[in-house]
Order: sequence, then C-alpha cells, then structure tokens
Amino acid sequence: MSSQNTTVVKSLTILNLFLEHDRLTLNEMVHLTNSPKTSVFRMVKSLEQMGFLDKDETGKYSLGLLFLQFGHLVRDRLSIRQVALPVMQKLRDQVGEAVNLIVRDHFEAVYVEKVDTIHPVRIYNEHPGRRVPMYAGACPRILLSFMSKAEQETYFRNVVLLPIGRGTITDVGQLRAALDAAKDNGYTVSHSELQDDTSAVAAPIFDHAGDMVAGLSIAGLSTRFGDDVLPSLIERVKEAARQCSSLLGYQVTPVNQFGAFNTV
Repeated sequence: MSSQNTTVVKSLTILNLFLEHDRLTLNEMVHLTNSPKTSVFRMVKSLEQMGFLDKDETGKYSLGLLFLQFGHLVRDRLSIRQVALPVMQKLRDQVGEAVNLIVRDHFEAVYVEKVDTIHPVRIYNEHPGRRVPMYAGACPRILLSFMSKAEQETYFRNVVLLPIGRGTITDVGQLRAALDAAKDNGYTVSHSELQDDTSAVAAPIFDHAGDMVAGLSIAGLSTRFGDDVLPSLIERVKEAARQCSSLLGYQVTPVNQFGAFNTV
C-alpha cells in the first residue's frame, strides 16, 4: 500500500468516528483509533484545513460544512427512479406482475415509473404521469398512511372521498383505520379500488433522513392475488422497498420507528 493510500485510509478511519459521535476531542480520537497521538494530530489538522472537520471553542471537533455541501449534491443528483428501476425489474421477474413507483404531489399521487407484467392480460391505466387520489389503491394510500397526523387531517379537510372502483374506501372512519393498519404493518393491500377486478400490494420507500419519498407496488388482476399468494407478494414488495430505501441512504433496521419493515 502506498503512503498516499495509507493517508486516505487513516483519514477515513478518523472521519468514520463521526458516524457514531457528534463531537470528539483529539484525545478521544486517539483512544478510539488506538493510534499515536502525533499521527492523529497531523491527520486531524489536515482534515480541518480542508474543511472536513471543524473545531469549536472547547477544542472538540465535528464534521465540517463541506460534508453538508456534498450531501446536498448527492441528494439532488440521486433520482429515485434511477435507484428504484433495477429493483423494480428484479421484483417483476420474481412475481411476474406489474411493479409501480408512485410519489406524492400535494394531495395527489403520481405514477413516475412502471415495469410491466409478463402476463398477456394486464392493467393499462397505471402509466407514468397518471395522477390518482391518495385514498384509493394500495400504492397511493401507502403515501397517505405515512404522512403525519397533522398532514392527514389537512388532507381530509380538502379532499372528498369519491368512489372510483367498487372497492374504493369512501368512509372516513374506515379510511382512518386502514391508514393506521398500514403504518403499523408497513404495507397496504387493495382490491378493485382504482379499477374493478384489479388488486395491489404496496410498501413505503424512505430516504437518508427517514422521510418517506415514494411508494412501491405490485399490481395485477385480482384473480392472481388470491389468499394463497398474497403473503408472498406482501413480503416481496416490502423487501424491494427496503432495498430502495437502503440505496437512498436509509439506515434499515429490523424494526424502525415507523414499524414499516417488520416481517409480515
């Protein structure tokens, strides 16, 4: 290993300490890295001069504002569609059904990506660019389920629950119960809500900050979503949403604060 590579490794070793610690003194970094103090001192000073570390008046170091700038660039240049598409294609190959990606736009849900089913009989109205209400259908409703209670109340005050398919939920009390269940379980299921004789299962996608940024769904004809296959479809869509979230920087744990990634 060249001296330059050694320097990079040592720098990353120090910077990685701040993944678990907000602020550290020089002595604390020496202790945590088990490295000579003179070596750590030189490395820290170099990182400080380059803007990777900041030192406060108490002598403690924290990550510099340069990381914030890099973070904004990564976030702005990272397209949810680019991240999700390979995962969606793999999911479609596993289940054979159409896979959809939906994002929120004010009080509506918008389809932004789709991977079509392998079956000759398919759903044609779930195309990128289509706008649908968030109360109807598994994927739109997963977006509504993970909004804050205050946002949900604002939504209820501004939206009329109109029937779209014969299974559309138009009762506010029933919808509230469905939203609570979805947030507890980490998924939604719908039958004939946006189109008669179609079904879907959906799960939420989160970004690096823990914010829900999209919904992922498997959708198809209701005849292919029977009780014998539904548990498997639910688990697969949750796992695919987990993968997308992880690629966006979300720290996936077996049980997170939303309950979204518990097993079915």
